[in-house]
Amino acid sequence: MIIKPVIKGVVSKSAHPEGCRHAIMEQIKYCQSHLQQINNGPKRVLILGASSGFGLAARISLTFGGAKCDSIGVSFEKGPSEKSIGTAGWYNNIFFKEFAEAEGRIAYNVIGDAFSDDVKNKVLNLINKDFDGEVDLIIYSLATGQRSDPATGNIWRSCLKTTGSAFTGKTVNIEDNKLESTIIDVASEAEIADTIKVMGGDDWESWILWLKENNVLTKKTKTIAFSYIGPEMTYPIYHTGTLGKAKQHLHETSDRLNKLISTDKHSGAYVVVCKALVTKASVYIPCFSPYILCLYKVMKSMGLHETCIGQMHRLFTEYLYNVDNVVVDSSRLIRIDDLELREDVQQKVIDLMSKMNDENFTSVGDYIGYKKEFLQLNGFGFESVDYNHQVDIDYLMKLKP
Repeated sequence: MIIKPVIKGVVSKSAHPEGCRHAIMEQIKYCQSHLQQINNGPKRVLILGASSGFGLAARISLTFGGAKCDSIGVSFEKGPSEKSIGTAGWYNNIFFKEFAEAEGRIAYNVIGDAFSDDVKNKVLNLINKDFDGEVDLIIYSLATGQRSDPATGNIWRSCLKTTGSAFTGKTVNIEDNKLESTIIDVASEAEIADTIKVMGGDDWESWILWLKENNVLTKKTKTIAFSYIGPEMTYPIYHTGTLGKAKQHLHETSDRLNKLISTDKHSGAYVVVCKALVTKASVYIPCFSPYILCLYKVMKSMGLHETCIGQMHRLFTEYLYNVDNVVVDSSRLIRIDDLELREDVQQKVIDLMSKMNDENFTSVGDYIGYKKEFLQLNGFGFESVDYNHQVDIDYLMKLKP
């Protein structure tokens, strides 16, 4: 069959396997050819949320960017069936493993609910079996709309709302190539609490405590989780919204975990504040896309733009490894959003946003680049891939992560 992109709103309902393979290859080449390589990096890594975005980019950078690590990746993805071609993350896992094993690296993919005891036990068995019972870096990169409590079966659901007053803004509809008005409602206290439960630091802390209890952490183990703060203009949407409340909880969790596992400068728990990027999670954030369009336009014109792989490789080569001490700010945050928040960058973004409207948003901002990155998340939009080529579904059904 021929696979074409099927987009509903900001969701891709299809994925192209060969495009996913190409996306992995491009990121690998970026890391292998980069002048800076990861020195004194981790050798055994666990990535929770490894199939796309920052989690996948981190896994690629650590495997092919100098550290030559072995890894276990946890993700919740679906393979091909009679109703669906399967998710992009499913194929990302498969092709990453293929390339990693060709380089002699161990690359396990655990598919399932990262909040469940079953997945934890599978991970522990793999650590004890092939990692000599140790991991020296745990990356927490889960992004989901709900979380279940394995003990009670209770389900918490997150929401994307404000916590002050309702906010009206514009959001890109990728399906229709339109800029639409959106109202972000005010969250209730219960909705705030549930969003913190899903997207805060509770599950990250649960994993680290569990791994510590099972004696797989070492004196040099680090753990990181990803966050975003952004400029003041995005605060009503993100920083002071339900997402921001959850991220603040994540920051507080890192301090508790740091006290728990830090023995010296070689170990510890950190939150990494990243720049605004097109990811499967970020496209859901209402009223956030116009800012990203303008940010992309400005940072590309200034030669400062980074994708997920660029961000992750800089993180490992300049902030977390290759240095005598982990590079943090006064709040003990690792700030790889530094280029985004430069004063000259932000002033140009403000100027562009003041000119943007429903008719000109595709030219004022970098809509072409924004949509291309969205398509590439799902294996589409690569010039070197023949999208008119017939895909062998029987072959895909045989592939296992």
